[in-house]
Amino acid sequence: MEIERVNEYTIKFFITYGDIETRGFDKEEIWQNRERGEELFWEMMDEAHQQEQFSLEGPLWIQVQALDKGLEILVTRASLSQDGSKLELPISNDKQIDLPVDDNIEKMLDHQFNSDAEDATEEDDDEDFLSFMIRFNDIEDVISLSHNIDSESFEDTLHHYENKYYLYVTFYDTFSESEQDDVLSRLLEYGDETDLTVHRIEEYGKVILSENALEQLNEYFPKK
Repeated sequence: MEIERVNEYTIKFFITYGDIETRGFDKEEIWQNRERGEELFWEMMDEAHQQEQFSLEGPLWIQVQALDKGLEILVTRASLSQDGSKLELPISNDKQIDLPVDDNIEKMLDHQFNSDAEDATEEDDDEDFLSFMIRFNDIEDVISLSHNIDSESFEDTLHHYENKYYLYVTFYDTFSESEQDDVLSRLLEYGDETDLTVHRIEEYGKVILSENALEQLNEYFPKK
């Protein structure tokens, strides 16, 4: 297993399926059995604590990605607000996102592992799609966009990379070209299209919201 300390708050794991089996876990079992998935996760976190002195105290924000050869897991240590109603998730040295406290560690792990399991078992039948990477200078621009667009017509993820924010938007073939153009025009009112690939952003940046990013931002930061 590879452990990379990204910064003070974030650590990244890569573990091959072979390593998972060496540890006594079955590849299919970790997707289907929440308790075994949690057991593997905490075993990895214990190693990170010993090797990188990564604190296990406080809420953890977890992103699990299933790759061809194994799992990539990004863990960010958040903190609770003083009133205990929000998670404060650091995304850079001077910025953070506040998230409602509505998921405990077990629910989050259950969601992450099961959603990736569904993706891993489904046939790849979404070949016809159009995707764009939109760059924003400030998180407030992304929040403003979330208040002024219907995001049901596309899939979107939000990333942070080199002090900028990136929204990866994917349209599938159920929408006409004119509909896609209309939505893209609205997106570009708040950000700029960039040639940076999603692979580069995923490799070197940080995932902030892995699905329905604009919808979640609109819920977390309602329009006043």
